[in-house]
Amino acid sequence: MAEARPGEEPADLTDPERRMWQAYRTGSVCDLSARAADEDNPHGDRVWGAGRSVRAQVVALLLLHGPPPVPGRVASLKLRGVRITGRLDLSGGTVQPYVELQSCRFDSEIQLSETRFVTLRMVNCAIPRLDASRLHTEGDLHLPRCRVARGIRLTDAQIGTDLLISQAVVQRDNKGRAIAADGMSVAQDFQGELLETYGEVSLRGAKVGVSMNLRGARLRNPYGRRALNAPQLTVERTLYLTSIALDYVLGDSGSSTPPYGLGQTPTRGQRAQRFECRGGLRLDDGRFGDAVDFYGARFTLTEGQEVSLRRIQTPELRFVGERPERGRVVLSGAKVVKLVDTSTSWPGPGGVSIEGFAYENLAPRGHFPLVRRLAWVEAATPEYSPEPYERLAAVLRTSGEDADAREVLLAKQRRRRATLPPALKAWGFLQDWTVAYGYRPGRAALWMAVLWAAGALLFSRHEPPPIKADEHPHWEAALYALDLLLPVIDLGQEGQWKVEGGWQWGSAALVLLGWILATTVAAGASRLLRRG
Repeated sequence: MAEARPGEEPADLTDPERRMWQAYRTGSVCDLSARAADEDNPHGDRVWGAGRSVRAQVVALLLLHGPPPVPGRVASLKLRGVRITGRLDLSGGTVQPYVELQSCRFDSEIQLSETRFVTLRMVNCAIPRLDASRLHTEGDLHLPRCRVARGIRLTDAQIGTDLLISQAVVQRDNKGRAIAADGMSVAQDFQGELLETYGEVSLRGAKVGVSMNLRGARLRNPYGRRALNAPQLTVERTLYLTSIALDYVLGDSGSSTPPYGLGQTPTRGQRAQRFECRGGLRLDDGRFGDAVDFYGARFTLTEGQEVSLRRIQTPELRFVGERPERGRVVLSGAKVVKLVDTSTSWPGPGGVSIEGFAYENLAPRGHFPLVRRLAWVEAATPEYSPEPYERLAAVLRTSGEDADAREVLLAKQRRRRATLPPALKAWGFLQDWTVAYGYRPGRAALWMAVLWAAGALLFSRHEPPPIKADEHPHWEAALYALDLLLPVIDLGQEGQWKVEGGWQWGSAALVLLGWILATTVAAGASRLLRRG
C-alpha cells in the first residue's frame, strides 16, 4: 500500500476500500454482501473475490489514523459481508472510533495485544485466531456467533462493560486451549450462552463484575484433562452453568448484536439445551456473590476427571444436574450457606468427596428421604469420618428435624463401630441393640420395664429370709427387682434379704443389666450435652 499521511486517503485504494473509507467518515455501514444466503455465509466454502475484499493494512490505517468525519457525523468502522485479507495487527495501538463487523471473513489472525478500544463488536465473523492479551476496552467486547479456528486469547484483558461470546464456536490453539483468559477482568456481565468450545477454556483468576452466564454451552476437551479450568474465579453475582430454554423469540438486534440473555433456565416441559461439559471442570477457590447454578447440567467425565469445587465460597450451590456416570464431584473445604440438590444428582460410592464441606441449610428439590441423604454421606466417605455426619446432623437440628438428626448420629456410631477392635465392636453392638447408643432413649425405658416385670415375676415365687430377723422391711418382689435394676438409687430392699443359690445369680443378672442400661443412657445423654 502506498504511503499516506495520517487522515489522508491513500492513492492505491481499491473500489471496496474506497467505499469503506467513505462509509467510515459518515459512520455508515459498508455493506459488501451479495444478498444471497449461500454466498454471504462467512463460514462456508464459497470464495469471496476481490469485489468484497479489503486489505487489513487499510483497516488498520482507518482505525489508528483515520480521516476526520464528515461535519455533523461520527466516524466509525461498520462492515458487513467483507473479506479482510492479510494480518490485522493493531498491537499496542489506541482505537478511538466505534468498531462493528458483521458476517465478515478474515484470511489471517487478528492481533490486538495491548490494544485499547472504546467498543469492539464482531458478529458472526470467521476468524482464524484472535490474540487479544491485555486488551483494554472502555465498553463492550462482542463476539457472538463467531467461529474461531485456532483459539481466542484474552489473557489479562480488561473489558469495561460486557463480554459477549454467545453462540460462538471456538477450536483449540496449538497449546490445546480454546479460550485462554487467565486474569481477565469483565466489569459487568460475561455472556456465553450456547457457546461451543473444543479445547480447554482457561479462566484462572478471572473476575466478573456481575454475572457469568454459560447457559446451554457445550464445552468439550477430548485432548486434555479439563474442559473448564477456572480456579480462583470471582463472580460478584451468579455463575450459570445450566440448561437454557430454547422457546424464545429473537429480538430486533438492529445493526449490532443479539439481545442479552437469549433464554432463561427452562421450566418443566420447555424445550431446552443442557449445559454440557465433556472433560473436567475446576472452580477451586472461587468466590461467587449469589450462587453457582448447575440446573440441568450434564458432565461427561473419564475416571481421572473431576467436577472440582474445592474451597469455593457462595451463598447458594444449586447442584441439580444429571448424575455423572464416571469421574468425581469434589466439594472438600467448600463453604455454602444453602445447598440445593436432588437425590439423583450425585454420583455413587467413590464419586463424591465432601471432607470439610460446610453448609448451613438444605433445600432439596423433590423427594430426598433421609436414607438417601445418609447414602450420600456414606458414598462421600469411603473411609469413616465423623465430620460429614456431624455437619448433616447439625443442619437438620437447626431446621427443627431433631429425630432425623438423631438418626444421622446413630448412623455415624454404626459406621464408626466397623473400625473398632473386636471387644469394642461387641460392646458397640450391645449398646446399639439395647438403647441405640442413647439416641433412642425410649428403648431404655422399654428394656427397664421388661426386666422389671421379669424380675418381679421371678421373685414372686420366692420369699427369701431376712438378714436381720428383728429388723427388715416387708417383702415386695416388684420393689426388690426395681431396687436391683436401679444403680446408685437405694429403695431399701437390696441388702435386706438373704438370697442364695440360683436366686443369687438372678439378682446379680438384674444388677448387671441395670448398670449396662444406665451407662448406655448416660453415654447418650453426654453426647446430647456435648452437641448442645
